[in-house]
Amino acid sequence: MNKLLLIDGFNLLSRCYFATSYGRDEEQLRRNSEGLCISALPVVFRKLLDLIHTYRPTHLLVAWDVKREDTSRRQLFDGYKDTRNELPSPLIEQYEALTHIFREIGVSQLALPPYEADDLLGALATKWSREQNSDCFIYSNDKDLFQLIDENVSQIIAVPKRGDKVYTKADFEAEYGISPTQWVDVKSLLGDRSDNIPGVPGVGEKAALPLIQEYKTLEGIYEDVDKLDTRFNRYKKKLTEGKEFAFLSRELAQIIVDIPEITERSFETLSFELNPIAWNEQLKKVELNIIIP
Repeated sequence: MNKLLLIDGFNLLSRCYFATSYGRDEEQLRRNSEGLCISALPVVFRKLLDLIHTYRPTHLLVAWDVKREDTSRRQLFDGYKDTRNELPSPLIEQYEALTHIFREIGVSQLALPPYEADDLLGALATKWSREQNSDCFIYSNDKDLFQLIDENVSQIIAVPKRGDKVYTKADFEAEYGISPTQWVDVKSLLGDRSDNIPGVPGVGEKAALPLIQEYKTLEGIYEDVDKLDTRFNRYKKKLTEGKEFAFLSRELAQIIVDIPEITERSFETLSFELNPIAWNEQLKKVELNIIIP
């Protein structure tokens, strides 16, 4: 049976980079004989190989973000991701090396402005679930992607010191008490500091999830906000004052799954088969001590 593995490229690369560069100056990072920074690449490839051997995908794609200035969300909200620092030059250097290696070894990649990697993953996962009705695994620690989980789509999240945790639809519903499609409404109330999505000021984790569990959607909350359950009394004024932010935040947090370029794309272009000869050749070129039997 066909199986799709989708990887959030910058999420994986960034976590590997910062894990291997912690406490080190840029000049202390590992480089090969040609001066190319390769500090994170061994970790990236070992993780990728682990995912391939664990999930045995027949189809594979790595999605990359475009510059924040090129995203549709930046046009919607000028402050979107405005709090993020610029990426370190050694990370960008390794991104460029990684995309080149992926091209040489036959790993499909995609970056498509004005969409972000989340949107590409969402569009592909949704299309796969509808058309293939078989397993799709998304590898990313970005919990915004929880909204994509369904009967066929699961998310793999790396848990420090505990390995990977796979969220199926049943796992998500058991832990959060809502459906994955309601997650975007939770995020609309919470906001997201890393993306500078405002949310509703003063409404935190203790209230956001219970509100959606009780009232199902933002519309359900705001239908008669003055008559919310008494346990939410302290949040009524905050919700009223933050209504505009709530609906803006939902628009920013909602993953775009209807992308014409993906709707028209054949999954044959994502077919994957591990080629040890090609992989070993490319890894040796950049002086990574990883041998694939």
